[in-house]
Amino acid sequence: RETALILGSFYSTMLRNEIFDFAQIGAFVERADNTARIIDVKYHLLLPSVSHVGTILDNYQWETILRCVAAHRSYRWVYDVQYKPMNIADYLILNGRMPRSLRYCYGRVVSSLNLLAKDYGVTHPCHDTATKILQMLSDTSVERIFKSGLHEFLTDFIGRNNSLGVDIAQAYNFD
Repeated sequence: RETALILGSFYSTMLRNEIFDFAQIGAFVERADNTARIIDVKYHLLLPSVSHVGTILDNYQWETILRCVAAHRSYRWVYDVQYKPMNIADYLILNGRMPRSLRYCYGRVVSSLNLLAKDYGVTHPCHDTATKILQMLSDTSVERIFKSGLHEFLTDFIGRNNSLGVDIAQAYNFD
């Protein structure tokens, strides 16, 4: 409740300057990291064995992931079907309208970096990196992700996301 109050004040009253942009970048890089890690823990660690894929336990864990990121109701609006791992992964990774999805987060990161570039009159390599990550998320499909391996995709994303955070810190002298 207190967090909602602070966020409401933040979004309602804060001047939209570089301080706001940096706060947005930090929030969305962290949110993307958290979402990717939550999905990866479910997929890679929680299920006791491959034989449990598609069972009640598997489906319950996927539903719990949606609840952890406050997305179970909105998922039902988008997917008028039972909880399915591929749909949930699509929703939390690629849906550009879901505020916790990786794609949405990177849309916001790129947007905020573009505002900083405009304010400072310079772009850094981190701008291109963020744009490439957003493009990758926009161009792929959940089928391709599952075919190449969800865990591998998420591990790669988490590494790239962490590197971007370091690159932004170095570019703007936060290191």
